[in-house]
Amino acid sequence: MLKTLIVSNRLPLQLNIENGKVSSSPSVGGLATGLKSVHKESNGIWIGWNGLIQEDVDSQLESAVEKAVQEQQCASVALSQEDLDGFYYGFSNHTIWPMFHYFMEYAKFSNKYWESYKRVNEKFAQVVLENLEEGDTVWVHDYQLMLLPQLIKEERPDVSVGFFLHIPFPSFEVFRTIPWREQILNGLLGADLIGFHTYDYERHFLSSVSRILGYATSFNSITLADRVVTVDSFPMGIDYEKFSSFSKANQQQTDITQSELQRRLYHHQEETPEAKMILSIDRLDYTKGIANRIKAYERFLEKYPDYIEKVRLVMLAVPSRSNVKQYKRLKKEIDELVGRINGKFATVSWTPIWYFYRSMPFTNLIDLYTSCEVALITPIRDGMNLVAKEYIACRTDRTGVLILSEMAGAAKEMNEALLINPNDLELIADTIKKAIEMPVIEQKKRNKYMQSRLKRYNVEKWAEDFMNKLKSVKRNEELVKTKLINSNCKEELLQRYKESQNRIFFLDYDGTLRGFVNDPSEAHPDEEILNLVRGLNELPRTEVVIISGRDADTLGEWFKDIPVVLIAEHGVLKKNLSDEKWHLTETMNTDWFPTIEPILQKYVDRTPGTFIEKKKYSLVWHYRKADPDLGEQRATELSNVIKELSINRGLSVLYGNKVIEIKSMNVHKGKAATNHILSSEKDFVFAIGDDWTDEFMFQDLPEDAVTVKVGRVNTAARYYIERQEDVAGLLSLFIS
Repeated sequence: MLKTLIVSNRLPLQLNIENGKVSSSPSVGGLATGLKSVHKESNGIWIGWNGLIQEDVDSQLESAVEKAVQEQQCASVALSQEDLDGFYYGFSNHTIWPMFHYFMEYAKFSNKYWESYKRVNEKFAQVVLENLEEGDTVWVHDYQLMLLPQLIKEERPDVSVGFFLHIPFPSFEVFRTIPWREQILNGLLGADLIGFHTYDYERHFLSSVSRILGYATSFNSITLADRVVTVDSFPMGIDYEKFSSFSKANQQQTDITQSELQRRLYHHQEETPEAKMILSIDRLDYTKGIANRIKAYERFLEKYPDYIEKVRLVMLAVPSRSNVKQYKRLKKEIDELVGRINGKFATVSWTPIWYFYRSMPFTNLIDLYTSCEVALITPIRDGMNLVAKEYIACRTDRTGVLILSEMAGAAKEMNEALLINPNDLELIADTIKKAIEMPVIEQKKRNKYMQSRLKRYNVEKWAEDFMNKLKSVKRNEELVKTKLINSNCKEELLQRYKESQNRIFFLDYDGTLRGFVNDPSEAHPDEEILNLVRGLNELPRTEVVIISGRDADTLGEWFKDIPVVLIAEHGVLKKNLSDEKWHLTETMNTDWFPTIEPILQKYVDRTPGTFIEKKKYSLVWHYRKADPDLGEQRATELSNVIKELSINRGLSVLYGNKVIEIKSMNVHKGKAATNHILSSEKDFVFAIGDDWTDEFMFQDLPEDAVTVKVGRVNTAARYYIERQEDVAGLLSLFIS
């Protein structure tokens, strides 16, 4: 039975060892809840660390631990204390966490940490491969395992691999500063589908891939040498019904069944019915903006003193990484801020801040969500922030106001919240006042929309959408592969060639016979290319045509010693075997050059790394050396400008590989190729090319022609090969 392997740093279970016996219980976290159907209901296996350090597990208990893990449909990755120190506390939390949250000053670049990170990812890969069977799917989670997709794909290229990042992905300018940036990107690109919480993170990732690795990106896809990787955004939800139902039950409790915290909260409400409580819940982390939040609350009390004794900040800070110095400093800062503000504003009957530094059971969280009229959630940078969603889900009467940082991923979905810049203390102070004074009817209107959205797109829907997308990517991959020229296909084509009497090969040059280089003038054919063309041309009853966007002089010089037909400038000029001169295939003019060339020059001036190539009958703007994002942006602008100007001039704008060419629309490769074979009967027509300009040829040649695209981009060609490096091998089949 096909299954899904879920892989995360920690397993969704708790292990207990008492009196030499091992027991386990499932976790109730958001990820475990969302992946329940994928894990439990589809024969899945969850792979991760079980929470026990290798050195602490008695050898006699190892089998018992493994059995307890297996009972929860899980498999353990054994980690030592050294692994944890280097991989988890080191690279994951001292390098990736601060860098991806824009706290670059906290990042530590250590080769020791990096080597540990690689080693542990390899440990995870080993366990995955041991549990992997044909047809299985793998879903990898989060920043601790960014090398894992590639490690799996290298060993099992047939396996469908998904990856989801639960934290932000930084901008290119930040990510580029990481010494191991290429390895991290290549590790992620082992996945077939890469998911992020928001489009912003997706965009940052695509930009880094394009600028650092040089891969072509288009919309939400990345074209690699042998496959296409899909990138998409999937905003993670919560178990809405769980929070909503617990909230309703909470409000129906009697004095006897209430928790101590709930009684305290209710007592406060009874004693001061007009007073408001503002809720702050976070893990104690420098990314959460807790210090700024407290300072903004202080500024609120200073600016609006009428609210003294009428508003209280209820602040829960959950301990986190307390052995790390940045977190120790943060804890000290928070303690001092709370103490100072309470000392400054407190009265006999009122304390401005109730501060809890501890974890709380789930029921107490519900108490806080249902009792506080305002939630103040102001992270400096946050991948999603599910607390914001949990608060709204618990407001079953639709009252309550959410103040949310626009830097949290959740802000993209929760536009009805009061969105703030977490660094603007004045704005936060004013927004607190606005929240407290917001009419109930407006509160309910805002929360109605947010609750409807959160209920519809819950955590299970998030998981379902990701898995459906991964399946869709896999289906498309299989569909594309039906056109791939494999060994069987090669035998069929070779047989067709042998049975034919009159053959012709149309060969594109740049990107096909020759790989691309930054300077087009340096792309001359080497001996291997010349021998390949010469070998094809010497075959009996076989004609070879080099059909290229190159200018006539260059093409003629390169192939002057081989008697082949040459078609230059995408079909404008042609040189037959019987003639040393070039001839126009159509009547052409260049009276449009003075109008278009200054426009191209303006874009050269504005876009460093670009230049103009002037051919006899066309103009070309090259942007291969330009910044990838800027180059694509300028290319889009330029093409729109040229199209507007060329409507009445009979011009066409051709997109090549990092080039835009302007020429007469009367001539293209398809027309030139079909005109060439009109005068002769060819029973084997072969055409190969790599870019958009070759699509005319693929479309216009006879239906039984063998048309081959170099690369996997959507094409009208009947077949494709994955890389330019594969071209010589394919053409050599006909020579041998």
